[in-house]
Order: sequence, then C-alpha cells, then structure tokens
Amino acid sequence: MDIVEKILGNRADTAWKARLEGATVDILELSQWDAQKNRLRKETEGGRTVAVSLERGASLSDGDILLYDENAREAVLCRIRLCPVMAVSMEGLRQLPPEEALRAAVRLGHALGNQHWPAVVKGDCVYVPMTADEKVMGAVMDTHAVPGTSYAFLAGEEVRRLLDREEARLLFGGAEKAAGGHVHHHGVHA
Repeated sequence: MDIVEKILGNRADTAWKARLEGATVDILELSQWDAQKNRLRKETEGGRTVAVSLERGASLSDGDILLYDENAREAVLCRIRLCPVMAVSMEGLRQLPPEEALRAAVRLGHALGNQHWPAVVKGDCVYVPMTADEKVMGAVMDTHAVPGTSYAFLAGEEVRRLLDREEARLLFGGAEKAAGGHVHHHGVHA
C-alpha cells in the first residue's frame, strides 16, 4: 500500500505537464464527496492500493499528483468526477422593480431550500449540484416559475472553473449526500 501525505502538484502545472509526458499514469478515481476527505483508502484503476492522509482541512482536486517515481516514470493522479449542475440565472431580477425583485429572490430561495438543495451564489447566478434527475429539478423550477430567473444544466467541470476552492467545496462537497438523508423533528422533547 502507498501512503500519500501531501499533494506533489497538479497535471495542469506547466512543470508537471513536461514531467508526465511519456510517463505511465495510474488513476485514483474519486467521487466529489470522497475528494473532500483528507483521509481515505482506495484502489487505483491499475489495482494499486493508495491511502491518503493529508493535513486537516486539505482536500484533493482533479489532476492532483499523488505519487511520482522519477526513475520508473510512473505517476498516480487523482481524477474527480463532478456531478452536473443546475445554473439559475438571476440576471432578469435587475429589470424588475426592487420590491418585486426581492420577492422573487425570496421565492427562489424558498424553492431551492424546500428541496434541501445545496447552492452557491456567484455573481448573478445560483449553482445547484444535481441531487435529483434533471426532469425533477426542472419540474421544481417550472412549478415555482420565479420571475426574472432562468435555468440551464451544465457539466460540473465547467462550473468548477468559475468557482474558487471554498465555493467548489461548498457546492460539490456534500452533493451526493444532499438528496434525502435528513429528518424533521416536531413537537416537544424532554
């Protein structure tokens, strides 16, 4: 078993692009949820067992280089598969009178929150990871029909490029766990 205690670099880095050229690359594929963990053990596509033990608060990014053997010209890279994202544009709210725009923003927040969908606001767009089928999420948006908004479904990797690290962690970190898995408690507790 190989133990990874620090990330060596990323395949997108210029220096690493050159070093990886012609190297044998094995892939440790992770879900977006697993990528947020700083400790995990998993097998690579090539059958190699890798134990990741990073500093507290650290997380993995797509393309991170976990292991590299210069002499053997072998590397283990992290591949993270991100879920698709519903992008809700709020640009149309700017054309509404302030009171109506505020009412529409609250309606949108209610529609998303009532589904317990995680969301990140960046500029005039709300990004929501796909925690349900596209038809289901579209039906929720169509049912609420919030004025001044429109929505589209985008690849997670496309949205990831628009976000900083913390926003990406918030958007993708718990997306697989967000649908369901919650309990409402009502009444008096002794």
